[in-house]
Amino acid sequence: MEDQIKQISERLRGLREVLELTADELANSCNISPEEYQAAETGNSDISVSMLQKIARKYNIALDALMFGEEPKMSTYFVTRAGMGTSIERSKAYKYQSLAAGFKNRGADPFIVTVEPKDESEPVHFNSHSGQEFNYLLEGRMKFLIRDQEIILEKGDS
Repeated sequence: MEDQIKQISERLRGLREVLELTADELANSCNISPEEYQAAETGNSDISVSMLQKIARKYNIALDALMFGEEPKMSTYFVTRAGMGTSIERSKAYKYQSLAAGFKNRGADPFIVTVEPKDESEPVHFNSHSGQEFNYLLEGRMKFLIRDQEIILEKGDS
């Protein structure tokens, strides 16, 4: 997991250097706090997918290039066999499996996200981003907070 975060950090730094931007310039252009970006680029914190999406969209690069170090190549269709999606563990709590990593210019980024259960007494980490998100619960139960609205999804809910 730490190796994957370090690899993403190196790709972020490499992109920034190619663009000839300071860390503050890149962060500000993507509406990311400079402190949050610096922590991501140095590998000192978890790197959210929403941060990577902001950077990828702003600079017109594939999210996969930042997350997995690979450019997608397929343009008409892409098949991901069961259990074979490209995976990355961002933290102990979240594991992402891309279902369309090889499909270029896609309009959405479908993932299977495995979230480790937490004790209800543990503090909750909130992640916020613009745009749309579709969640479909494969198993278990999960609480979401969307604009002050608490939503509980159970297996089969979306």
